[in-house]
Amino acid sequence: MRRRTFFAGAAALVAGAALAEPATAQTETPAAPFPRRKGRLKQGLWKINWGQGSKVPFDDMCTVAAVMGAYGFDVIPPRDWPTLRRHGLDPLMVGPGRTDYLGGLIHPEIHAQTLAAISAQADLCAANNVHIIGLSAGQRRGMDYATAADNAVAICQRLAPKLVATGVTLVIENVNDRRGADADLARQDMVFGHWDWGLEVVERVASPNVKLLCDIYHLQIMDGDVTFRLRRDISHIGHIHVAGVPTRKEIDARQELNFHMIAQTIADLGYQGYVCHEWRPTPGSDPVQDIAECMAILDV
Repeated sequence: MRRRTFFAGAAALVAGAALAEPATAQTETPAAPFPRRKGRLKQGLWKINWGQGSKVPFDDMCTVAAVMGAYGFDVIPPRDWPTLRRHGLDPLMVGPGRTDYLGGLIHPEIHAQTLAAISAQADLCAANNVHIIGLSAGQRRGMDYATAADNAVAICQRLAPKLVATGVTLVIENVNDRRGADADLARQDMVFGHWDWGLEVVERVASPNVKLLCDIYHLQIMDGDVTFRLRRDISHIGHIHVAGVPTRKEIDARQELNFHMIAQTIADLGYQGYVCHEWRPTPGSDPVQDIAECMAILDV
């Protein structure tokens, strides 16, 4: 997408917001402050909303995010945090640092490494006013679910004092394994597929700084009954991801969930965390318009 077209499209989609094109892509001029949305949910974005391998500069993504009323982005590396902050945005959820992502929390042979890595990431987050670290529970690799839960509880209880001291919350993400080997749609052999496995873990850890990352796309595929689980378990949810089912594309009328109703449910529960868009744009669509439309669906 050409830069002039990109900014023109963003400006046209946001009523009352004037967006001037910077002189160069490397401009250091801070973005003007824009008001947050009036809705009850704090929404965030992902780079993937612009498409896999998008060539749009991150500074431009941040400009659009600020105009749209987003609070920030998920999974942005520390080198790009200053760019977010120049636009009045935040790193909403960051990764777990130098951990074995697929090993996760359930393999005792890497617990010492995982403990050190997440502790270091928590220190970095505390020093930069970042509050959420997300990770997976890990691949089973033949381990039974009960043993895996015991192992996850053990390391999370060791991590909890550090998390409390730094003011950082660790959120554990649910995934699905029903969409084949396509890593864009599923994750293979991950222990936290069914929601109640993760719920048991965080209830046993019993720390306000160890919660669940509720990925509604994965939840619908594995268990369904989305709003029932949100109502029952909202106190254990520290972060939320949304994407359309079954294709992981936009959260519009082309998919099977009513995300406007889901957003109303979340807001009525008094949820104070972030709801972040992790969908991929349909090929050939305008990602800026997609973002505007999807954010409007959740703007309750």
